Amino acid sequence: MVLRFALYFSVRSGSNIGMRSQRLRKCRLDLSSETSVTAADFQSVLDRRVSKEQWEQACSRRVSKAGRPPKIPRSTIVTAVLFHFLNAVGTLGHHFEQMTGKRLAESSLADRRATLPREVFDELLSLILRPLGQASDSEAVWRAKRLVGIDGTLFSLTNTPQNHEHAPKAKTRRGRAAFVKFSTVVLLELGLHNPLAAALGYEAQSEWALALSLIGQLPANSLLLGDRLFGCPAFVGPLLARAREIGSDFLIRVKDVTSVSAPKRKVKRCLGDGTALVELTVVKKKRIVERITVREICAVVQRARGKPVNLRFWTSLLDPVGAPAIELVGLYARRWEHELYWKEIKLQLRKSEVLQSHTPHTASQEIAAMIILSSLLAEERASAAAEEIPVLRISFARTLDLIRPLWLIMQVGGDLFSPEQKKELVARLRQQLRNHPSQRRRQRSCRRSIRQPQKVWPRTMQPESHEGPLSLNVLEIAKQ
Repeated sequence: MVLRFALYFSVRSGSNIGMRSQRLRKCRLDLSSETSVTAADFQSVLDRRVSKEQWEQACSRRVSKAGRPPKIPRSTIVTAVLFHFLNAVGTLGHHFEQMTGKRLAESSLADRRATLPREVFDELLSLILRPLGQASDSEAVWRAKRLVGIDGTLFSLTNTPQNHEHAPKAKTRRGRAAFVKFSTVVLLELGLHNPLAAALGYEAQSEWALALSLIGQLPANSLLLGDRLFGCPAFVGPLLARAREIGSDFLIRVKDVTSVSAPKRKVKRCLGDGTALVELTVVKKKRIVERITVREICAVVQRARGKPVNLRFWTSLLDPVGAPAIELVGLYARRWEHELYWKEIKLQLRKSEVLQSHTPHTASQEIAAMIILSSLLAEERASAAAEEIPVLRISFARTLDLIRPLWLIMQVGGDLFSPEQKKELVARLRQQLRNHPSQRRRQRSCRRSIRQPQKVWPRTMQPESHEGPLSLNVLEIAKQ
């Protein structure tokens, strides 16, 4: 009876577990591994990303002063913390007992978690986050290049004295913000919503500074998309050097030339498609470091009955034939997937933008755990899609709702299932996710405005949106 109930409940509420991700050598999703579906508990999923030796080594930093190993290995505590933040309800002690079968007081677990050095989670992020490979679906690649986005967000911390010491509250139109913010930047595979690398603002660093530290982790054979925050020579210079080193490229939006704060450039040569090669001067500490050449694209984007928007880009793709300007302008819209990724981990994985941790140190653990879990869930979605439908049409929320009980049941009662039963169970779960994909997104855009404008933004009284295909026109750049 117990076996029948567990099998039925798991079929209704689980997904994957059957794909072993590979590094950049093969750049393909391996969806046929026989061993990848024989174990479907949370610990086994982690073991497929990181070996036990690597896991133990990452968690063995800073042992006690006497040199004695702790009674409960740190690796067990870290695994319980990850499993805790995967679940929407329950305490860390409750989830620790589900993972290990042992009971430990909440205060004791809190003390052990507070003493975990931040280097543990930094190393786990570098070990676990990896490319899932280039899926056959066009949403993940462009001309055999992996689509990668870079963007940051601010997580809200609870109003505790420790968090108030982390950083001052930001100023708003109505005074100080309600919560202290913790900045985070992620490199993301846009077609899979899979994080490749992350930088956390332990010292209250800005989003720009954190993004600059991630340039060195840009994977080979990729195309990086970035918004206007990164459209300056100080960021594009190091990015271009990294891109040339590994055979990657970038497409960065820049402020319009009419803007007062627009970065300066010198037009060197106008190309036949209306774009131009421009020279940028990279300055560091008031000294000219180098001069670089990029291709500048100016375009106007508009939907039916919508307001036209002028866009300006810098790219390392200098060939107008191999990289048509009109194609790159349309491709930039894919960067919005990064905003949807932040929505998934904030409002669907955690159900709240306010973190539950009471100190910046534990808040960084919570953020790192969410990023690691989003990578595991991206693997589950890609495995369920099986290259039959676009990965992003496998709903993140539905995958999460099915994965949580599956991993719990396999953790508690996995010995009740034979390898054949586990394999059949996972196959049925994948099929259920494929049978109920999310609807294709509408082609629409909403007017940008704020509720109570202080300067020039119009006030939103009636929400407006415009649907239909985009009209893209490349503007010719005049030589100066």
